Amino acid sequence: MSKQTHDMAARSDQQGAARSMSLIVTKGTLDWAYPPFILASTAAAMDMKVTMFFTFYGLGLLEKDLDLSVTSLGNSAMRMPAMGGHIAMPNWIGMLPGMTGVTSRMMKRMIAKSGVSSVEDLREAARISGVRLIACQMTMDLLGYKTDTMIDGVEVAGAATYLENAVDCDINLYI
Repeated sequence: MSKQTHDMAARSDQQGAARSMSLIVTKGTLDWAYPPFILASTAAAMDMKVTMFFTFYGLGLLEKDLDLSVTSLGNSAMRMPAMGGHIAMPNWIGMLPGMTGVTSRMMKRMIAKSGVSSVEDLREAARISGVRLIACQMTMDLLGYKTDTMIDGVEVAGAATYLENAVDCDINLYI
């Protein structure tokens, strides 16, 4: 056991509280939606207290109707399975009209074919598991988001609310 893991476990035992995790979610594309919801639902399943703070483009992940996309533009690590291997998608391809739609359809087909849960299913698992979902008030005002377009159970609050929670968490992640 690492010293950090040992210290974290000792702190939880001393406080008599469950371990906790907070995540700041800033991205709203298909590829960036999976990590925070996988981590949050997994942590909740491990009896951790989890808070997710959605700000800027991450706010879109709280909308009832999701139509997420993924692009190869600016993502030099994007490799798609083809011809028995993985082929890199050159950045210039992402600049062509319609390529975001093509890469999004490719990724959605891979997700469906592999049996990976949808973002909606992972989000619902997190919500049902008691993960605290906080939408950033300032970003909602800035970008014109309304609570009636969001899923049930979303709390609207500011950065101070997030920080009050995060300061006591064992794990803090920025995604």
